[in-house]
Amino acid sequence: MGIDRLILGWATGEDYKDAVKCLRCFKGIDTLAAITILAEAQDLTRFGSARAFMSYTGLVGSEYSSGERTIRGSITKTGNAHIRRVLVESAWAYRHRNVTGPDLLARRKGCPAEAIKIARKAQDRLTAKFRRMISKGKKQPVIAVAIAREPAGFIWNMSRHFPVKAV
Repeated sequence: MGIDRLILGWATGEDYKDAVKCLRCFKGIDTLAAITILAEAQDLTRFGSARAFMSYTGLVGSEYSSGERTIRGSITKTGNAHIRRVLVESAWAYRHRNVTGPDLLARRKGCPAEAIKIARKAQDRLTAKFRRMISKGKKQPVIAVAIAREPAGFIWNMSRHFPVKAV
């Protein structure tokens, strides 16, 4: 219980509260996940693009190209394992119906409208994508990993509007 209080203290402290509040707007990301992303990424504005942050997480597909031939493989896993794990875990939340439950509504209360708009756009897009991939016969663990890359892009986008960085 002591570590939980310590993490909650960081999350509600002056340095992190705004960033944690914005990250908690996303479905599947609560306090611990938000603190993990902030602690591991530090300053998301250091990444020049969403693709750069996605690459940092190791959730981008590998590729082998030779001449005219291109072979696409599984994710590279060359990035930050902690952020990758958190994003994959959060991606499982998108397998459910596209509703904003009472817990998520409570987390979004008092957040900037633009932050909620970005999180809602991610929710709509990723829930539909999860359903579409299920209908194509993909296995759910594969879908969760495929979906996990995109929240990284939305998180990076949010960092352009709000202070989503460790101080």
